[in-house]
Amino acid sequence: MSKREARKIHISGAVQGVGFRPFVWRIAHEEGVTGEVANTAEGVIISVEGDSAQVDRFLQRLQQEPPALARIDSIRVEPASLSNVTSFTIVESSGGVANTVILPDIGLCDDCLMELFDPSERRFRYPFITCTNCGPRYSIIEKLPYDRPNTTMKDFPLCPDCAREYADPSDRRFHAQPLACPVCGPQLALLDGDGNVLAEKDDALIQTILAIQDGKIVAVKGIGGFQLMVNALNEDAVKRLRLRKQREEKPFAVMMSNGGQVCDYVEADASAFAVMSGPEAPILLCRKRTDPLARQLPDAIAPGNPNLGVMLPYSPLHYLLMGSLGIPVVATSGNLSDEPICIDEQEALERLHGIADLFLVHNRPIARHVDDSVVRLVNDEVQVLRRARGYAPMPVRFEQPLPHILAVGAHFKNTVALSVGQNVFLSQHIGDLETVEAHRAFRESVESLRGLYDHPLDAVACDLHPDYLSTQYAKSLDVPVIPVQHHEAHVVSCLAENHLTGPAVGIAWDGLGLGHDRTIWGGEFFRVDEDYSCERVASLIPFPLPGGDKANREPRRAALGVLYTLLGEDIFQRNDLASVTAFAEHELTMLKEMLSRGTNCPVTSSMGRLFDVVASLLDLRQILTFEGQAAMQLEYLLHGDIPDSKPYSFQWVESDQDVTRLDWRPMVRQILDNIGNGIACEIISRRFHDTLVDIILDATIRFGEKRVAMSGGCFQNRYLLEQAIKRMTENGFEPVWHRELPPNDGGIALGQVMIAGRILKQREE
Repeated sequence: MSKREARKIHISGAVQGVGFRPFVWRIAHEEGVTGEVANTAEGVIISVEGDSAQVDRFLQRLQQEPPALARIDSIRVEPASLSNVTSFTIVESSGGVANTVILPDIGLCDDCLMELFDPSERRFRYPFITCTNCGPRYSIIEKLPYDRPNTTMKDFPLCPDCAREYADPSDRRFHAQPLACPVCGPQLALLDGDGNVLAEKDDALIQTILAIQDGKIVAVKGIGGFQLMVNALNEDAVKRLRLRKQREEKPFAVMMSNGGQVCDYVEADASAFAVMSGPEAPILLCRKRTDPLARQLPDAIAPGNPNLGVMLPYSPLHYLLMGSLGIPVVATSGNLSDEPICIDEQEALERLHGIADLFLVHNRPIARHVDDSVVRLVNDEVQVLRRARGYAPMPVRFEQPLPHILAVGAHFKNTVALSVGQNVFLSQHIGDLETVEAHRAFRESVESLRGLYDHPLDAVACDLHPDYLSTQYAKSLDVPVIPVQHHEAHVVSCLAENHLTGPAVGIAWDGLGLGHDRTIWGGEFFRVDEDYSCERVASLIPFPLPGGDKANREPRRAALGVLYTLLGEDIFQRNDLASVTAFAEHELTMLKEMLSRGTNCPVTSSMGRLFDVVASLLDLRQILTFEGQAAMQLEYLLHGDIPDSKPYSFQWVESDQDVTRLDWRPMVRQILDNIGNGIACEIISRRFHDTLVDIILDATIRFGEKRVAMSGGCFQNRYLLEQAIKRMTENGFEPVWHRELPPNDGGIALGQVMIAGRILKQREE
């Protein structure tokens, strides 16, 4: 027999809440080794001893056979002293410095789904069935390590049957922290708008189903907050929800009962189903079908939009609801527009009063709001557009430790990030910081993330814009503040997410961000070095935005600024331009004076605003009801057979600021000529998009780097991104784009961390 030896094994990564300790216990027993395994705030620690062959096999299987939901980031093995223990045990968790990975909330697994609908099982029709392979995680954890006393399940003592499962390492519910059953776990209740209990337990579920069938709006408390649910086939009910929620045209998501129903209404292939039915279970943007059955879904769900956000049930409560309803159901965030979702019953009764007719609630507290994630397929790969349930707070991991930095993100589509050791943890989607409620949710999210990973901060990174609430919050902390330019953060985030550095060309195209010169940027080209330092090498020729912030909501104003730059005051006499005729005469008089004097007309280099300009010139959209609406309508025109047409002209011109300027004026002149000649909007949109692809390729060639990173809200445009990837690949370049993080402002906190980390390092040197 080979010599007996001992090892201590430190494992970091997503190794808590995934059945990792019972997995270790099982292979230890199978290999005949002894010792113990424990959760700590840093990960999992294993003490193991046996003969050398046994220990080697144990280590090999540890790395090759981890649980499906586990993600091992690192394994450190150290020699240890023999203790001559005679068994292998799972011991109580311990504290320490927190840096372990918290798992996101996970969709219901197949085993629990079978039990849910099996009358012989004791959890038959129990809306909170779960095991170590599924269920809530991030939305219930209060502190590390991830053990039941540190979650919102701490006030639900286990009954004898659940306690037996919880303590049995051979059971799939061993140390499943959300573990419960009808005897000892959370329960449902149906409330009216005044908070009176109408029904409880299964009766509450049955009455909710009847109410939805009858066209009622029901606020349903889910895993990470409330959803507003309504019969998607009832047009009047959908319109009533829009009116009450104050959400004029922004699309609603729809939950389908099963894959067959999905195919009835949208175009979905095997890749789409793999995404929707995976553990993340996000909302997936799919193309609507156009046959008579599909047209039963009213246009009011996604007005004028050829796409539909679709999801499948992901929690046991959703499976029970949808299994009985059998119809598509609008499932949208439980909030007023621009506010965070409600997570508490009392909060929901107050904030959703007058919106929801009924409230289906439960008594399992939610530790933090976690909205549904939204994704789309780009080049047959998932691209996250809103990162929340199923994805947050999974980190991006780097080879070297980083300073401990809090990044507070931007003003719109806010998320925050925190670097701890080699990990950068990224919060769930918080939203636009436009309201008191949104700002409160932002502060709570920051404090929650910092509370989980309680380390002293080296710095806090924020946007360069001094008026953003996130910037003001950063400055309120007693920590060194590092402002980071918005678009530099975009391109660095894109590279860092993909574990790449410069040299690279970085292209940041979005709506707005304050530049170093205090003007509004948004159509920027950078040269990015190996240490993530950025040099702005090119930008769009600036144009004025009459009315300032109003122009961000009114494409007609941005168009007027472009037309004035191109044609001067003659435009005010033109009755053939949709952007001009969209205004009343007295408005034009005021705008003419503003432009001629340069009063309240900040200039911008924004590509996002240029999208708005083209949409306005084509009279697709003059006033927005939600961000990005005009650009989306331009993209919608690209579906179907559009004749190939030569892209428009553009040119690069030198400026007196050492920044090459992209001259968009030849393109806009040609667009105006096309409009005057009656060319179809679909062809103009195609030519416009293809011109932008040409610009991306030409910039990559001009600035002489093989690698090019594309970030910013404009790269949510699937056609633009896929065509840019295709053209650059064909020409031997290396395109880099966002997958796990949103290309919009929801992804820039990572870039803020990386740039702030570089600045701190330079200061130390």
